[in-house]
Amino acid sequence: MYYVYLIESETTPEKRYVGFTQDLKSRIHDHNSGKNSSTSICRPWKLVTYVAFSSKRRALAFERYLKSGSGHAFANRRLWH
Repeated sequence: MYYVYLIESETTPEKRYVGFTQDLKSRIHDHNSGKNSSTSICRPWKLVTYVAFSSKRRALAFERYLKSGSGHAFANRRLWH
């Protein structure tokens, strides 16, 4: 499976991140361990939402969409709590 996930900083809730992975549990651990330079400063992170795909191509397309202007609007209405 391929996952598109949304995480939010527990210390700075306005900091959010959208990513893609095949191993969700390991990837969240990496974010919280500081292994990702773009998320290391706002640790710890909590998982807000994830969507599973059987197709890598579709998962990457959805991640790209969520990072676009209309995707941000969609995520704000439907995916972020």
